[in-house]
Amino acid sequence: MGKIIALANQKGGVGKTTTSINLAASLATLEKKVLLIDADPQANSSSGVGVDINNIETSIYECIINEIDPHDAIYTTDIEGLDVIPSHIDLVGAEIEMLNLPEREMVMKRIIDPLKDEYDYILIDCSPSLGLITVNSLTAANSVIIPVQCEYFALEGISKLLNTIRIIKKKLNTDLEIEGFLLTMFDSRLRLANQIYDEVKRHFQELVFKTVIMRNVKLSEAPSHGMPVILYDAESKGAINYLALAKEIIKKNEK
Repeated sequence: MGKIIALANQKGGVGKTTTSINLAASLATLEKKVLLIDADPQANSSSGVGVDINNIETSIYECIINEIDPHDAIYTTDIEGLDVIPSHIDLVGAEIEMLNLPEREMVMKRIIDPLKDEYDYILIDCSPSLGLITVNSLTAANSVIIPVQCEYFALEGISKLLNTIRIIKKKLNTDLEIEGFLLTMFDSRLRLANQIYDEVKRHFQELVFKTVIMRNVKLSEAPSHGMPVILYDAESKGAINYLALAKEIIKKNEK
């Protein structure tokens, strides 16, 4: 049965989508069967794995609102073993449309349940908010990865996210765990980056991944070519970092 991992942080620009794309691609490269679900209306995860978001027939939006079979929304990618359910700008309005649905916090769980046995890992790229779709994603997930940018204000808002996770764990999903805090955009030359690393480590101890994602130009360039960094430049620091993260997650989950 596949492990469902949500990637969440309501703070934008922390490397959440970059991590979703490149962790999914790295897990697939390590011969795992992976499904990436893009639950962000910006649809950057979808385009980042090569989906032409202007020409998609069925997205996560249709699964949520029209109860389309999720199998009909799955697209394959250029990486063997990596599939994606893309997003669409329509998802912006989905939270309002969901308000009248029965058990509205459980919609994503009902979509994912039939797919669980078909994949080793299902990753959900959440939008940078703590709205109903993010709540849905956390309710459906077994665990959550929280990317933390190594910059000033990095820990701002994390307490709000942790509080949301606590409420969901108490009321909607008792099995939800924190997979780990992932430090992103790390530049070892900057004293501030090192201070934030130490602070996050002190706060969250063994919940912090050993792997740190270094600031890397190739990592920033790859999405504009519609490919994960491992296809764009497999030798780059970004590709090596995400492969190390994938190995760390596999090791942790397959003991």
